[in-house]
Amino acid sequence: MEPAIFDATFWATAGAIALLLVFSAFFSGSETALTAASRGKLRSMADKGSKGAEQALIVTEDNERLIGSVLLGNNVVNILATSLATALLTTVFGQNGVAAATLIMTLLVLIFSEVLPKTVAITNPEKVSSLVARPIKVIVLVFSPAVTAVRFLVRGVLYVFGVRTDPNSNILAVREEIAGALQLGHSEGWVEKEDRDRVLGALDLNERTVEEVMLHRSGIEMVDAALPADDILAQILQSQHTRLPLYRDNPENIVGVIHAKDLLRAMHKLLGGGAEGLAAFDVMRVAMPPYFVPETTTLGDQMRNFLKRKTHFALVVDEYGGLEGLITLEDILEEIVGEIADEFDDPEEDQIEATADGAYIVDGGITIRDLNRAHDWQLPDEEANTVAGLVIHEAQTIPVVGQVFSFHGFRFEVLAKEENRIATLKIRKL
Repeated sequence: MEPAIFDATFWATAGAIALLLVFSAFFSGSETALTAASRGKLRSMADKGSKGAEQALIVTEDNERLIGSVLLGNNVVNILATSLATALLTTVFGQNGVAAATLIMTLLVLIFSEVLPKTVAITNPEKVSSLVARPIKVIVLVFSPAVTAVRFLVRGVLYVFGVRTDPNSNILAVREEIAGALQLGHSEGWVEKEDRDRVLGALDLNERTVEEVMLHRSGIEMVDAALPADDILAQILQSQHTRLPLYRDNPENIVGVIHAKDLLRAMHKLLGGGAEGLAAFDVMRVAMPPYFVPETTTLGDQMRNFLKRKTHFALVVDEYGGLEGLITLEDILEEIVGEIADEFDDPEEDQIEATADGAYIVDGGITIRDLNRAHDWQLPDEEANTVAGLVIHEAQTIPVVGQVFSFHGFRFEVLAKEENRIATLKIRKL
């Protein structure tokens, strides 16, 4: 015959404790799964018809309320289970029941309500999230008033100590999350450098402006619209480019853009007229109207504008309408896929040349972004677009040949200049 202490009440209480431990495991596993699950993967699962994944996306929209509800439920069941265990074991062991309850419940909660469910959840967070999303949604709804009260109380206490919280701010933006995952993948070897650079380049299009990647006006090849037709034809045939800006009187006055194919078609029609037909040729009749864009236009917007207008060529102007440079669709695509070279382009190796002592001879006009991508460096490009511009900005003066500077973990030596422009630099990582 069982002792009086092992009566129906004892077993009912033990069963209640076991049930509460199951609830605790459910809350712990749900918290881990829902916080660790990738919203991108959940969205993909939802698009394929998973109702659980769709519910998980809804539940995780308000992380603060979700975490508050799960923690509240978890703490309630853990405290209640511990209280029942203390009362139960006190009847068995007397005053030693408190110590026994503490030891036993610590082991049970740690193993079966924390480590075990969280290990299962972290193994496949998206699948677990889909399974627990519906019941968690109900729990969040039930605990919502209490969680809201706790949120106000916590913010009030933080406010007293001078801590301000923004409930609408994202702790980790999507772009940073993707960039961090790519960097981690590259460091661990399962993402190639080229793949990482392309994805990051695409993400950066809305963060960068045309001013940062345009060809500066000092490097633009132009055609004087007042030149004779045979001189214009000769210049365009000798040019490496298929589109050239036309100016009249001065290079700031751009009146059109001439395409080599349009010019050649027009010249072909005039061949039958001999020298008289060629002399009467007006280049403006085959020129396209110039397309101007402000220097502050983002690369993402400009790429969409190019696609919408079905053109690949734009002239960049500053806030006063002065010509700053030109940008092409190819320039924007190169920010994603890297340098696109053809038979007329100078090899990229001419801009970056390694030396025997581990340094690099670099063209001053190369962009900081291209240099960073080539060598996985982290030179800042907020204040300057080119390496030469960075040196001038940091030096706060126009250096002379032979001067050496050290900043941002690199040693810069000026090797050559063209007037006031730094033409060649030697860069060594410190």
